[in-house]
Amino acid sequence: MKRFRTLTGLAWISPWLLGFACFTMLPLAMGMWYSFTDWTLLEPAIPIGMDNYQRLLGDEVVHIATWNTLLYLVISIPLLTVASIAMAVLLSKPARFQAFWRVAVFAPSVLPLVALATIFKLMYDAELGAMNKGLSYVGIDGPNWFGTEAWAMTAIILMNLWVVGPAMVIYLAALRDVPRDLNEAASLDGVSWWGRLVNVTLPMISPVILFNVIIGFINAAQVFVVPYIMTGGGPNRGTYFWSMYVYDAAFKYGDMGYASTLGVVQFAAILLLTLGLLLVGRRYVYYRGGMT
Repeated sequence: MKRFRTLTGLAWISPWLLGFACFTMLPLAMGMWYSFTDWTLLEPAIPIGMDNYQRLLGDEVVHIATWNTLLYLVISIPLLTVASIAMAVLLSKPARFQAFWRVAVFAPSVLPLVALATIFKLMYDAELGAMNKGLSYVGIDGPNWFGTEAWAMTAIILMNLWVVGPAMVIYLAALRDVPRDLNEAASLDGVSWWGRLVNVTLPMISPVILFNVIIGFINAAQVFVVPYIMTGGGPNRGTYFWSMYVYDAAFKYGDMGYASTLGVVQFAAILLLTLGLLLVGRRYVYYRGGMT
């Protein structure tokens, strides 16, 4: 009977297992194999051992892409976390047209990234863009957003804040699960609104914060579409990210073996850093029932 139930369960999840094996594990295994080869896609792969990995260590473009990706992660993830929590807290309060505002904040998230990146590229135009025109109305001369590395990176990070919707919805659900009696008890003890947020609400939703941070980190570490369309990696490779180098190595330079090496290293780095976040979460995240 137990074996029958096991087989029944496996049969029900077999479509997912098949898809996972064909579209995740098999490409990963092939990528790892091709990372040890010299393969131009049009010719048979030639095993070359660790040559691609040795080349990676001395590749100046790798250093630039690594720095840009880390900078983007360090700045964008905290900003996105703070913005999404703030929006969730604001939209959790009773207000007129509450449903409309929730939909308005979430709606940009369903638009294709290509469309969003194209729209923001036009908005950031130094002469005709809406961003600089809006700044001029308050007496501020807008910068040439794509003229320097710092402003180009800033433009991409600010654009990323436009898609706070998915994280905000998850935080809204988490806030509804915070026990009211805890906030009421803290309020009766004279704790301010800010004190209740920091000492009651945030600890209670800390597992959700960890989840959103990990998802945001994984997505940000693979950022590609937005910088590819908005800046093309410029100026001076100031917005050239790791995923862009993987794409260029594979399809621009035709070096699939080296692109596989870059992809394997990216996968390993994301995996290790995600495990690191989970370990940190075991120390600082509160789980109901006494687990920490």
